[in-house]
Parts: sequence; structure tokens; C-alpha cells
Amino acid sequence: MEQRKVCVVTGSSSGIGAATVRLYAENGWDVVVNYSREPAPAEAVAAECRELGAQVLVVRADISVDADCRRLAAEVESRFGRVDVLVNNAGTTKFVAAKDLDGLDADDFHRIYGINVVGAFQMVRALQPMLARQAGAGIVNVSSIASLMGMGSSLAYMASKGALNALTIGLARALGPAIRVNAIAPGLVETPWLQKGHGAERYAQMVQGYRERAALDAVITPADVADAAWFLGAVAAKTTGEVLLLDAGLRLTRG
Repeated sequence: MEQRKVCVVTGSSSGIGAATVRLYAENGWDVVVNYSREPAPAEAVAAECRELGAQVLVVRADISVDADCRRLAAEVESRFGRVDVLVNNAGTTKFVAAKDLDGLDADDFHRIYGINVVGAFQMVRALQPMLARQAGAGIVNVSSIASLMGMGSSLAYMASKGALNALTIGLARALGPAIRVNAIAPGLVETPWLQKGHGAERYAQMVQGYRERAALDAVITPADVADAAWFLGAVAAKTTGEVLLLDAGLRLTRG
């Protein structure tokens, strides 16, 4: 009997990460659900994946801590003995208007980069030996349109996602041909996290403004990003070093 493939998704207890592990489970893969704080949401996502027929490993790990990344890798090795796709989804920000330069300090940059960039690198390094053993292995980094358009929750967030794009391309060169590395740059994604960060009124204005500008008159959903993570991770066998813009045509800007 052929061994089932395994997908590891960081930050997968809600939002994009949860949608991604569910989609991989729906497609017959076993999955690793990662969280850093509250276990209940992660266990709920894991239960949904088990209902879909997947074997699920739930691991608490702070990806900004290298020892946690290495421990996660060891637990995956012990449970499944393989990884076929890593989706680096875990991320953080600080909601500060771009013009408010005093709203950010060095500690903010270090914290945001520590998860959004360093954490992604540490996860790749920890899982690279297992990924390299699997034909067609892939890494998908969840970036943001903020990295391409100079817009988003804060300057530190924009810069971190730009760094993640550069890391994606560098890793694609370094890890090929054994491992493909790509990124997704979503536009405005409908998540409670974003609504909470901006406040309900500001968030509603952002959604309206985004839809008015986007060629497809739509914002992005977690399921949309999960679809892209499935394509880049499991389907696009000859695609590497790409940053896929997923913005419903925002950059086309309707007249």
C-alpha cells in the first residue's frame, strides 16, 4: 500500500492555515497542524481533518524559536517519517499607519521579522532533510501583496514580506532540483484577525475600497489562498522561485 503524503502547515489553527490543512486532508494527505498559543482551535481543525480521513499530528511550536522548529521536525519524523510539502503560513504584524513612523521601533521589526522571515527559514532548515527524500517536494511561503505595493498593516510587515519573497527565490536556487520553493502574495484576505486588527468600521471601508478597485470586484478568502497553496505545493511540478500574485486584479485597478 502506497504511503500517504504529508503536508506541514505552520499557523494552521485558523484562517488561511486551517483552510490549507483541510484542503490537503480532503485530497487524501496526512497533515500537521501547528499552533503557538491556544490548543483548542488547533484541536478543532485537527478533528475536522480526521473526519476527512487524514491522520493528524498537532504540534505546539513557536517558529521564531529554532529549538521549537527542530522539535516539530523530530515529531513529524517520528510520527510520519516524511514530509512532502511545507506551507510557511504563520505570520504576525503590528497595525500601524505607514505615515506613523514613531509607531514602530526596532523591537517591532525584530519581532515581526523573527516570525515572518527567520521563522520561515528555520522551518525550511529543520524539514529540508525530510523534504529532500521525497520526489516532487515543495515549499510554499505565504507572503502578501503588501510586499509588492507598499501597502498593508505596517511598514515592518511590508518589509518582512518583501524579505520573504527574496528568501523564496534564494531558496529555490539553493534547494533545487530536489525541492521547489514558491510563494503566494494574497491581497486583502477576509479573516477575523484582520478585522480585529483594523477595527470593524475601518475594515468594512477597506473591503469596499478594495472591491471597487479590483478588476474582479472581490476580495480574497482563506479558501482562495489554500487553493493556491495546493497548486504550488502538490501540482505545479515544474514551477519554482515564483511569487504568485493572488489579488483579484487589484493591480489592474478598474477605471
